[in-house]
Amino acid sequence: MVNFFSVYMVSGSKISLLIGKNKKKGDYFVSLQANMKKAYIETYGCQMNVNDTEVIFSILRQAGYARTEVMEEADLVMANTCSIRDNAEQRIWGRLDVFNQLRKKRPGLMVGIVGCMAERLKDKLLDTGKVDLVAGPDAYRSLPRLLEAIGPDSPQIDVLLSRDETYADITPVRTDKNGISAFISIMRGCNNVCSYCVVPYTRGAERSRDAHSIVREACDVYRKGYKEVTLLGQNVDSYLWKSATETVNFARLLAMVAAVAPDLRVRFATSHPKDISDEVIETMAAHPNICHHIHLPVQSGSSRMLEKMRRKYDREWYLERVAKIRSVMPDCGLTTDVIAGFCSETEEDHAQTLSLMEEVGFDWAFMFAYSDRPGTLANRTMQDDVPADEKNRRLNEIIALQNRKSLERYRAMIGKEVEVLVEGPSKRDPSQLCGRASNNMMCVFPAEGRRAGSYATVTVVDSTSATLICK
Repeated sequence: MVNFFSVYMVSGSKISLLIGKNKKKGDYFVSLQANMKKAYIETYGCQMNVNDTEVIFSILRQAGYARTEVMEEADLVMANTCSIRDNAEQRIWGRLDVFNQLRKKRPGLMVGIVGCMAERLKDKLLDTGKVDLVAGPDAYRSLPRLLEAIGPDSPQIDVLLSRDETYADITPVRTDKNGISAFISIMRGCNNVCSYCVVPYTRGAERSRDAHSIVREACDVYRKGYKEVTLLGQNVDSYLWKSATETVNFARLLAMVAAVAPDLRVRFATSHPKDISDEVIETMAAHPNICHHIHLPVQSGSSRMLEKMRRKYDREWYLERVAKIRSVMPDCGLTTDVIAGFCSETEEDHAQTLSLMEEVGFDWAFMFAYSDRPGTLANRTMQDDVPADEKNRRLNEIIALQNRKSLERYRAMIGKEVEVLVEGPSKRDPSQLCGRASNNMMCVFPAEGRRAGSYATVTVVDSTSATLICK
């Protein structure tokens, strides 16, 4: 709840300076209203893109733009884009048509494409004549300059990748609705160059952010009332920051953030099986506020496929990492990514994926049919030779198996007591609250006077394959 206690009018202008106090967060702020331009951003893809959008809003605010969630009132409309799969890009082409229909009603409206698709398809986007601005993931600081330079028949572009940019000194404008969970980017880029993946080409090489700036940001969001932070990176396990006097790896960073406050939950995404260390696993177990959940993408259960994907581990290594995690944290939630129908995948390769999923018993999974991405190593050197109908058949088998395993994993929680961070009302039943347990399983339970941001200890009495029903 915001209480504005002073209103000043600047003589001779329409600009109102509002000085207020946010009672929930406890901090003071100054808001320039009235004549500020408004920016609207749609975000697609991963959690990193969500955090990037928050960084963009912070940069735009300094340039005189206020954030709006109503596209029709915006002076600037942008899409923060994803290129990981073809269907993600197809959605953006459709949204561009919508943006330009709005521009016919609002002359002067500026349209921008930022993020991974901007980096990958810069020329094609500009050639449409529907875009005023194209900016890659490392070019967001240039947005005020680019916006100022936009003119009739003069679109602006900046897609230069950086080896240094981490946006460490920018305080993001948090876009989450509940004010409970915040994303903190700890590194950018990826050095793995998996044969199917466009990320190294759209986000550049790995660079890790100053560890102390990460801790300061965690302290800041905790001071503002947030109860959970998620540390983000394409491969968080390879985080490594060095100064003249110290070296901080991911395990130590986890411990540093966990030490901010005992009631600040710490999560992270995403891990790479080749890099997740015993030290990280043991650090998670040693700190009660580091959540017992790891998203560990396997992609395939076949060592032959993993080699073709350039994943730099095999089936046995992956299963050993799972065994280590469960020996140290038996209650740890495990989720994953799986690709069906990668180049030259045989029925035996597919069967090995199914058998690994059966053996591990993931709580949940992102599951996709392989999508050939232009410019990747697989696109340049391999044949996408598994027919679409066969990809879909295999994908459906993977989905069916995972649905069964998810139900088993969730049903196994019945009778157990878990601590939940309350996120807010359940979407299906506002009289119920919802929140996640440490293992990332969603719980619903009677409100009974509890509020978002509080912790509740609940007992699981029933479940679906995606939700724990609690009391």
